[in-house]
Amino acid sequence: MRDRVVWLGTLLYAALFTLLGAIKYAAHRNLVDFGIFAQTAASAFGCFCNTIEGSHWAYHFSPILYLVGPFVAISRSPIALIALQSVACALVAPAIAAIVEARSDARAARRCALVVWLYPPLAGLAFGDFHENGFAPAAIAWMLWAFDQGYYRLVFLFAMLALAVKEDQAVFLAIAGALGAWRLRGTPMGRTAAAVCIASILVLGWFYAGIQPHASALAHWVPTRFYAWTSADLRALLPAGIAQRLGFLLLAFVPLLFLPFRSRMMWLAAAPLAEVLLSRMSTTFTMGSHYAGAWLGYVLVPFAFALRAMPPERARRLLWLSAALCVLEFAVADPLHPGLNLRAPQQRDASLDAFVNSLPANIDVATQEEAYTHLALTDPRATLFPEYASVPLQTCFALTDGDFPDSPRLQEYGAALHRLVKEGKYVLVRRSGAIALYRSRTSSAATTRCSHSLSMHTMR
Repeated sequence: MRDRVVWLGTLLYAALFTLLGAIKYAAHRNLVDFGIFAQTAASAFGCFCNTIEGSHWAYHFSPILYLVGPFVAISRSPIALIALQSVACALVAPAIAAIVEARSDARAARRCALVVWLYPPLAGLAFGDFHENGFAPAAIAWMLWAFDQGYYRLVFLFAMLALAVKEDQAVFLAIAGALGAWRLRGTPMGRTAAAVCIASILVLGWFYAGIQPHASALAHWVPTRFYAWTSADLRALLPAGIAQRLGFLLLAFVPLLFLPFRSRMMWLAAAPLAEVLLSRMSTTFTMGSHYAGAWLGYVLVPFAFALRAMPPERARRLLWLSAALCVLEFAVADPLHPGLNLRAPQQRDASLDAFVNSLPANIDVATQEEAYTHLALTDPRATLFPEYASVPLQTCFALTDGDFPDSPRLQEYGAALHRLVKEGKYVLVRRSGAIALYRSRTSSAATTRCSHSLSMHTMR
């Protein structure tokens, strides 16, 4: 806890991933979720909403975003989101190191912190688009450190932070609390675990019986696209689906030398790992996705418990090997995908930024990912093109940039927009190179409203 080397490493890790995230943002490599969370955080003390989901409460229990809101309000910069996620991920290492040092020595703890910083899934989480999941591993690691040390008030503090991340953490903590309450029954630790279990169940009931029904005007959102298994999905399990999941497990546990399985604490990771492995979509068990935040803390803590049960000299040797395997995994399966996400700024980036910055404030515009993620923080009305060509476009304006032809939403809706323009339902009002801005003229009311929107504000 007092090791300056570990805390200096934490600072450097956070600074590095803030810098990398800023480079990625400047290259317009953020996807839909970055815009969703930017709008939600920016409206934290208002509607707590975004133009894709409506109310975020209709989808997830994430009051942690209320802590993010003030940073966004003060900075008015997307870098605040990137920095906060980088700091949260960096803070995992001191907690894991402290768990090791409690029963081992400082040198082993430092090497363990190094392994955590080199661990590819954590780096992928830190570098990915901002998500509430980015806060979960540190909250879980510090909660279990406090539990191990007998700091029960801190246990509740970190448990509340974890419960504020997302509703799935309430499921995981309810199970973990029940296991701890049974195994340590009759002790202060057991009673603390039972209290965490009860608090988690109350949060689940509060969200699903109260908050979500109120926020969902028409129907409750459920993650059916992940868990609505079909016969075709079952057939796809053999052999490709099973191979993908085994590959995920190897990427997760080979760098850790499978040491987490030597600790009984690994039982806490069963539910989080099941959440990602039981999905019919590989997104949840793909390294570099934000879903790693669901299980990372529950895996790294048993890693620390297994290490501290060894003689310090042996633990230090294994940690050097673990660090080498982490580096090797970056070489063969880098979750950062630097060739795709990290590059020098190009003219197309500068052109799109200049165009976006010249638009009127709060313009009602649908666009592709590259522009949406750069509009979302300051424009609560900016949204994406529909995901399907059959969905009608209802915004006053539509913005496209042909210099980003690989944009998923441009590919999905570009032809539909071209048809709307050909039919005269949207007309070109401004073009700059490959960037085009169209205005709706589908009805007299819409024409008046959209023209008013443009004329009331001069292009900046």
